Amino acid sequence: MKFASYTMNGRPGWGALIDGEVFDLSRLAPGLRAALAQGSLPGSRAAVPDDAPVYSVLDLELRPPVPDTGRIFCIGPNYAEHRKEMGHAPTGRPVVFMRFAQSVAGQNRDLYVPPESTAFDFEGELAVIIGTAGRRIREADALRHVAGYACFMDGSVRDWQMHTDQYTPGKNFDRSGAFGPWLVTADEIGDPNGGLLLQTRLNGDVMQKATTDQMIFSVPVLIAYLSAFTLLQPGDVITTGTPGGVGFKRSPPLYLRDGDRIEVEIDKIGVLANTIRDEP
Repeated sequence: MKFASYTMNGRPGWGALIDGEVFDLSRLAPGLRAALAQGSLPGSRAAVPDDAPVYSVLDLELRPPVPDTGRIFCIGPNYAEHRKEMGHAPTGRPVVFMRFAQSVAGQNRDLYVPPESTAFDFEGELAVIIGTAGRRIREADALRHVAGYACFMDGSVRDWQMHTDQYTPGKNFDRSGAFGPWLVTADEIGDPNGGLLLQTRLNGDVMQKATTDQMIFSVPVLIAYLSAFTLLQPGDVITTGTPGGVGFKRSPPLYLRDGDRIEVEIDKIGVLANTIRDEP
């Protein structure tokens, strides 16, 4: 199934997305994160209340699937081609940094080029949404803790990212990234490292193209590693790294500009699309 968070007439809500319509489930929980924590996410179409309000998805302003996520764990170079283009040596453990929820927007929302930089770059990624809490999760059990998956655009303000060897400033400008368009439940995806095709397109041209079986550290490895040092919670998000082809390492560099359209498409999930604007 698919679940979306949205705003309609200024009112936030969430619901099940079925055949282009969103069945509002706000009475089950105040938000998708709360529903995950309560275990109240419907498991099938039959479990969606018949009297739920229904809206066309075209009439809704989609928010990130978990707009109030407590934590976004981001994984650094996790595809060999990207690791090579960025000049990083192989590491025995994943590179981890954090993003704030306010740094990401939902489907079709404008992303901002900050006035402090002219080096705003794109990174398409697969996002993992945790559904069941866990600490020191074994790799063999890791996927049981996943609620679902989404697309992620890990927009990177490269000059700020490179001020030091810590990524936080360049990865957290407000509305520099995107998350969505919705959560697709884990049962519909199956093995997230089973070769899902991931593409990032800029103004219709393919910039990045890879399959998720090319990840250096698989989703179960990432979950096991992160849960070794912190209790993973329902609604936590893990972004799994980007393939090669980022604008920063092209010759000449190719950065996002006002009016550009950026799309991240992943098999079985859909297309996350956003327009780039100079920050007002």
